[in-house]
Amino acid sequence: MKNQKGLLIVISGPSAVGKGTICKELFKKNIENLELSISVTTRNPRHGEIDGVNYYFVDKNRFQEMIDNGELLEYALVYDNYYGTPKKYVIDKINEGKDVILEIDIQGAKQVKENYDDGIFVFIMPPSFKELKNRILKRGTEAQKDIDIRMKCAFDEIQHAKYYNYIVVNDDLDKAVENIYCIIKAERCKLSRYNLDLFEFKEEL
Repeated sequence: MKNQKGLLIVISGPSAVGKGTICKELFKKNIENLELSISVTTRNPRHGEIDGVNYYFVDKNRFQEMIDNGELLEYALVYDNYYGTPKKYVIDKINEGKDVILEIDIQGAKQVKENYDDGIFVFIMPPSFKELKNRILKRGTEAQKDIDIRMKCAFDEIQHAKYYNYIVVNDDLDKAVENIYCIIKAERCKLSRYNLDLFEFKEEL
């Protein structure tokens, strides 16, 4: 008896809700067989971001080539920049029995949901809109106009939380990370994830 394929875990939520931080802390747990998919984007790197580690940074022409060649599992236009998930890496890892986490926006999650029935969808919710705005302000990277746009988008995005399998409120980082870890452990134990051959057990009787 063995688990034939890994899990595809999609994590979404509004900007500044803490998706990236949660994923980083989750991987500090050194969970066996857990991989983080690296997205490709046309936006410029932020301070400290490294190509091939945080994202694959490409220009719009190369991104369009990836779309045309069917190289992306999903892609979306977010704040005038494109983001996408390289398909081959994800599928290869799942087939190897690895669990893959996708940290993507709701547009991308919708595409994945349409194209991959076995995905596990987790929506990260802020404790309040006031706290979400404070987190955006603390970044110090956006003008007021951009902050207003992000807050409007956040309201619209939260309306899609009902389409996800799980909701995790990020009011406490350690608690949010632990909740996602519990979701992964529970999903790994589902009977539907296993190729259960009862003849294996019968031979041992």
